[in-house]
Amino acid sequence: MNKPLVGAFLAALLLGAGAAPVVAAEPAQQAQEAASKTGPEAKAVTFAGTVALSNCSGSVVRSPESAPTDPALVLSNGHCLESGFPGPGEVVVDQPSSRTFTLLNASGDGVGTLKASKIAYGTMTDTDLSLYETTSTYQQIEDSYGIQALELETAHPTAGTAITVASGYWKRTYSCDIDGFVHQLKEGRWTWKDSVRYTPECQTIGGTSGSPVIDDATGKVVAVNNTGNESGQECTDNNPCEVDENGEVTVREGINYAQQTYNMVPCIGAGSKIDLNREGCGLPKP
Repeated sequence: MNKPLVGAFLAALLLGAGAAPVVAAEPAQQAQEAASKTGPEAKAVTFAGTVALSNCSGSVVRSPESAPTDPALVLSNGHCLESGFPGPGEVVVDQPSSRTFTLLNASGDGVGTLKASKIAYGTMTDTDLSLYETTSTYQQIEDSYGIQALELETAHPTAGTAITVASGYWKRTYSCDIDGFVHQLKEGRWTWKDSVRYTPECQTIGGTSGSPVIDDATGKVVAVNNTGNESGQECTDNNPCEVDENGEVTVREGINYAQQTYNMVPCIGAGSKIDLNREGCGLPKP
């Protein structure tokens, strides 16, 4: 997994400046690079709507049907939960939480603090995601900070799509393409399905876990960043392997991955309530 905060510090100490945040480009430079990459009709991806957690990254997200008065949802990874990694087959729903998130503006500056009321959903089974319900509505966030939530894409992404991984923790972006999709991605005790594989340019590091993966052309969230093969090992912690439909295992050292989010959109009902029985909901149940 793209390790949380403690792992990020260890990586920085062990690997040196290559893993440290000082190598990040300035937000303005990143926006210019994104604009030149995606063309004049695409909006440059910024940090607006992303958040920094105590140990990971995340973003304020909404479904296309979310109302302004609905409680805002924060998306991150299941392995970023303050309660620790959920075990295989474990699904966390409606658990109280008082976690806080630093909300960022387009330039990556912290402009306010959002507070969770509960962990609405969290798992590392089939996918690796968490959704926090906050004490603020989407409208309150926009009125207070001028920041809109990132919209979740409702359709399966396609290979070749230009994407940006926006880390609120490091205030750093990574630009690359979707290289393809993995039937099963195995890492240690966990297995994820239909994972997004990045092209090599997205060299995400510890602390980028939970970052939104944004379609450069639409500005919508298509996945949540979660892991990468660090040292070429096969199917071990921090070294996921790919398993195809025939059971053949492939190891891609230095390649990073994300978990798709389109299949969770139907699970979000009125009032931002997570209903795992809604039609089309693709999230694992407890």
